Amino acid sequence: MALCSKFLALFLIHTCLLLSLCSAADPFVSYDFEVSYITASPLGVPQQVIAINGKFPGPTINVTTNNNVAINVRNKLDDNLLIHWSGIQQRRSSWQDGLPGTNCPIPPKWNWTYQFQVKDQIGSFFYFPSLHMQRASGGFGSFIINNRAIIPIPFDTPHGDIVILIGDWYKRNHTALRKALDAGKDLGMPDGVLINGKGPYQYNATLVPDGIDYETIEVQPGKTYRLRVHNVGTSTSLNFRIQNHNLLLAESEGSYTVQQNYTSLDIHVGQSYSFLVTMDQNASTDYYIVASARFVNESQWKRVTGVGILHYTNSKGKAKGLLPDAPNDEFDKTFSMNQARSIRWNVSASGARPNPQGSFRYGSINVTDVYVLKNKPLVTINGKRRATLSGISFVNPATPIRLADQFKVKGVYKLDFPNKPLTGSSKMETSVINGTYRGFMEVILQNNDTKMQSYHLSGYAVFVVGMDYGEWTENSRGTYNKWDGIARSTVQVYPGAWTAILVSLDNVGVWNLRTENLDSWYLGQETYVRIVNPEETNKTELPIPDNALFCGALGKFQKPEDISFAVSITGNGSKLFFTLLMAVCALMSVFG
Repeated sequence: MALCSKFLALFLIHTCLLLSLCSAADPFVSYDFEVSYITASPLGVPQQVIAINGKFPGPTINVTTNNNVAINVRNKLDDNLLIHWSGIQQRRSSWQDGLPGTNCPIPPKWNWTYQFQVKDQIGSFFYFPSLHMQRASGGFGSFIINNRAIIPIPFDTPHGDIVILIGDWYKRNHTALRKALDAGKDLGMPDGVLINGKGPYQYNATLVPDGIDYETIEVQPGKTYRLRVHNVGTSTSLNFRIQNHNLLLAESEGSYTVQQNYTSLDIHVGQSYSFLVTMDQNASTDYYIVASARFVNESQWKRVTGVGILHYTNSKGKAKGLLPDAPNDEFDKTFSMNQARSIRWNVSASGARPNPQGSFRYGSINVTDVYVLKNKPLVTINGKRRATLSGISFVNPATPIRLADQFKVKGVYKLDFPNKPLTGSSKMETSVINGTYRGFMEVILQNNDTKMQSYHLSGYAVFVVGMDYGEWTENSRGTYNKWDGIARSTVQVYPGAWTAILVSLDNVGVWNLRTENLDSWYLGQETYVRIVNPEETNKTELPIPDNALFCGALGKFQKPEDISFAVSITGNGSKLFFTLLMAVCALMSVFG
């Protein structure tokens, strides 16, 4: 009886917490993820990949603005696991961001339930495992946030919605890639490019062996489809194109864009775009879908090309001819940058915006903090090959930063990340940016390496206001777009160039600022931005989750039964929840 009473009391506490987060006006959507290894042969060679619910890539999460989302993750890997929801802003709740600076990992054989609201967001995003380069072995999938029915989209409703996940791929798994980096080696050229987890169509018998399963996308003639394309790869920028078809750009990572036609578009690691594609070509034949490597020696990287098939329903013939050409800009390094500059925010579109009122005039707001963040080629620190940001190679602490703040654990990190790059020797530190709550921060990302970089800031959409080659100076502000710069979460920085972003620091929490290139990220090219409301009110940050995991200096507080109980309440879907709720009511009537 005592055990039953204890269970009942705990259940009611969890029920109240759950109901407090999920109102009738904002529906509750639940998913179950079982993350495990499977054997697949995307490039014709059997290898270990990370699957979700037995599938590679994982399932698409499809929700609507302001939905409350619960995703129960069962870790069946032999390694710790965190899932990061890239581009999902986690308003007031960095606890759910799925990164080592905010969350303790889910141990093997354990469950953990993420629960968050997709507040004031729309658009195309993706999720992936964020630890130990696991994304290089899979575990990724699409995350779609639809407009609410009362908010019109700024184009005619497409006939269909198609997800395309592109990315460079190695036949070695993430463990082998990690060992190479630990040994001071480069990863080398990828073995290919996958499209939705599948290898290339055999467009060239010399480059593509027999027996590879390739992606086929079936469409109806004359119809317009929305293609959501995500670069989920390891480190390679890809040019995306469809033979004989125009790509009408409509959205990028939560912002509707000024609609412009492209024959191809460079999509950098971690970036997402929506294109409207009308099937207006001769319907008697198939067409190539291509994603090929960019900003490398393309004559040597020909194998790093993904090829799928666009198949009209009444097509009678195979795709023919050569692959559509990538941009011929070997001697024109401004082509891709000018293309990127042409992507602008549709300021007249309805829908969720960085400011929900839709009147955000970022160009007229006074900047309170300026950070110049510079990366350079790999350096050696204490005998180890490391990547740096402003001379600091980040070391993830054993106790997550946000958890350390919550329990006032000292010495976990330093709140001293410099505004300008360090002079002198690089160092390994857990150094964090001290963000000003409700401040307006300007960040200049300076790429002094020979490789393309893309950077992501969790918790926010940032305004991309400028980019150019050379060193940024204060005079560079004269070139900024102060009206309709695109708001997104992942931005590219060209080799030998800079990109400037502006961000309003109104989301309390601890937020990761990182390169999306997995090798450089693994080697330390990241930091976190810590935003604290000095008034410490629950209106600006949700309380620590009741099922929070503990590790590092706080590991003594973690008990195995804590997590199994939390999952039993929130992790098995809404049907079980309401069944248990009815059971509690019955128990109360019996023992009342």
